[in-house]
Amino acid sequence: MSPAPPVRPAGARRIRPVRLGPRSVGALALVSAVGVVAFGWPLIASGDSGLGAHAQDAPWLFAALLPLLLAVVVATIADVGLDAKAIAMLGVLAAAGAALRPLGAGTAGIEPMFFLMVLSGRVLGPGFGFVLGAVSMFASALLTGGVGPWMPFQMLSMGWVCMGAGLLPGAETLRGRGELWLLAAYGAVSSVLYGTVMNLQGWPYLGGLATGVSFVPGDPVGENLARFVAYCLATSLGWDLPRAVVTVLLSLALGPAVLKALRRATRRAAFEAQVTFEGPKP
Repeated sequence: MSPAPPVRPAGARRIRPVRLGPRSVGALALVSAVGVVAFGWPLIASGDSGLGAHAQDAPWLFAALLPLLLAVVVATIADVGLDAKAIAMLGVLAAAGAALRPLGAGTAGIEPMFFLMVLSGRVLGPGFGFVLGAVSMFASALLTGGVGPWMPFQMLSMGWVCMGAGLLPGAETLRGRGELWLLAAYGAVSSVLYGTVMNLQGWPYLGGLATGVSFVPGDPVGENLARFVAYCLATSLGWDLPRAVVTVLLSLALGPAVLKALRRATRRAAFEAQVTFEGPKP
């Protein structure tokens, strides 16, 4: 008689990130489309479109973004069936991210919150990861007094960072050093891309700069993009690279402990748990 298969301990069972269902995909696609248009429309606007007059229209984008974020949350819950513990964990992580951000504010672009957002997005999955990134930036803006026209753009950008971490390959199988290096590399790239995208938000409205890196409304997209690359290299690269280095170092140093804690909390929050009802025992 063959021996019975070994019993897997409860703490060692495989943890799966929150999967994207059709509702979540639709909600994320909609909010991402709004973000792409919000960031990129100045590049294709005509020269007589009165671009400068729309520099303060971000509050309207913010007003449109909030119900879309709520739609992502509702769609994710409907697809996966998360309970109150999972929502509470999302709030705790958002508060932790908001608290980490001021630690490096004003210091050469050092922002320790990025590594936590990347690791959390990896564990929580793209849907809740997107919401976590957006809510964390919203909370940090309230905490630091950084509320302004740039805030909805920061929320979108950080949401994309966390969502991308949730879409990385090997979510269920890749563990150990290979996963850490994957997350560290992604954290470095996303840190630079975050700064680049945020530059795109403000660069078209910096009027009066008669330089070779200024935005020229109505010029061909290729010429404006060349100026934009020069603008990023001249102004923000010194902030983006330190952010990337700090994210890599923290991911490699603290990643094993943080990932283990996040996966344990995810399991206890019943992510993707199957609910069964049993009758009374005799």
